[in-house]
Amino acid sequence: MKKNVYLIFLTIFFFASKNGNAQIDEDQIGAWSMYFFNTTFKESPWGVQGDVQLRNWNIDGDLEQLLLRGGVTYQPKMADIKLTFGYGNVTTGTYGDDASTTAESRLYQEALFPVRFGNRLYTNHRFRYEQRFVEGQDLRTRYRYNLFLNITLNNTEMDKGTFYLAFYNELFINGQRGIGNGNTVEIFDRNRCYAALGYMIKKGLKMQFGAMKQTTDTWSKNQLQLSIHHKI
Repeated sequence: MKKNVYLIFLTIFFFASKNGNAQIDEDQIGAWSMYFFNTTFKESPWGVQGDVQLRNWNIDGDLEQLLLRGGVTYQPKMADIKLTFGYGNVTTGTYGDDASTTAESRLYQEALFPVRFGNRLYTNHRFRYEQRFVEGQDLRTRYRYNLFLNITLNNTEMDKGTFYLAFYNELFINGQRGIGNGNTVEIFDRNRCYAALGYMIKKGLKMQFGAMKQTTDTWSKNQLQLSIHHKI
């Protein structure tokens, strides 16, 4: 009996220690590097878009996520909207010394509505619906809404040499709580709030450097972000 109690105690201690070591340090700044591209097929309403993102838990390179994503876009000629159907391959790392990763395949559909106010204020509303096939979990769905805001500084148009301020806020809502094997998640998944300085390198090519605060139901963390946005 004493031996069994001792073994149970050691097991609890082992897992408690392991979870403690994996606890996310909210004071440690993450680093995300991103490349976004999009193009259309000449005068056709059809096109493609995609992005490559390397996300690290810290500046030193502790992998948080590697995301590869692409999609087919459609822009009706009589409506100011872009529709996308796409696929993403996501590798998610574990915080700390643990080098294990989790694989995810992700389908998504989105609608993007651009709206301009006055001479300098550019906004975009993006609605995205995801079907997530995460390793070791049941099929999951997620709803996302992102409000983008760009404010030009030295020009009214987004032309070559224009500096601008870039902001966004994105809300993530899970479609269900149960994810398999008796595990659950909260309906609120996360929120991302972002601010950056942008520069138009040339027509169709811009760069942004800024910071994003990501808040989940269990932790909140700041990330530095460097992104390239390329319209081919």
